[in-house]
Amino acid sequence: MAKILVIEDNEDLAQVVRTFLIFEHYEVESVFDGREGLQRVKTYEYDLVVLDLGLPDMSGLEILKALRSKGSKTPVLILTGQDAIEEKERGLDAGADDYVTKPFHMKELGARIRAILRRPAPLKDSEILSASGITMDVTKFKVTKDGQSIQLLPREFQLLEFFMRHPNQSFSSEVLISRVWQGGTGETESAQAALRTTMRRLRKKIDPDGALIKTVHGVGYILESAESATAES
Repeated sequence: MAKILVIEDNEDLAQVVRTFLIFEHYEVESVFDGREGLQRVKTYEYDLVVLDLGLPDMSGLEILKALRSKGSKTPVLILTGQDAIEEKERGLDAGADDYVTKPFHMKELGARIRAILRRPAPLKDSEILSASGITMDVTKFKVTKDGQSIQLLPREFQLLEFFMRHPNQSFSSEVLISRVWQGGTGETESAQAALRTTMRRLRKKIDPDGALIKTVHGVGYILESAESATAES
């Protein structure tokens, strides 16, 4: 049974969400302020955090940045009352896995949570991927380019891993969302925005010259490599 932490200062909404998720057979805890929520995530293991951005004492964005700066890989689904795409992008840029805009239907929240939790578990055996000067240690969550360490957020790492396992193959955004987001729907605005944001961050970190991951107009994206990616176990 997956364990979920809900951080939401609106106690009525938090209770509705908690009741729904318990009905969906999750183990659920809820807190009503950001500082306590951050302490909970640092202290205990959760499979997912549902995080409101509009917290009064410590913003959800601050919590998210604090978690990611410490290397936390716990999936985070943000709740936002903002309609502006810039607000949602800030959350995705800070390391959120997805978002839901208030007001939302509980069935949508449930579907987003199931999609996040369907992501595959990390591989247990050591595995190294390499292509075009990039080396990835899958199990240790480490990436280097030409010997220099590169810090990637979890979704960036997953996207790069997918490309490195399938070099010189083009993929549409719908396929990438389905394969990397594990069950996400490529036709939704949030999924497309998440992919664009993640791709932009990834390119900036590993491919600022645009020589590695290229856009195939009318098709999607491709990682071009002179040699096929190699793997060692």
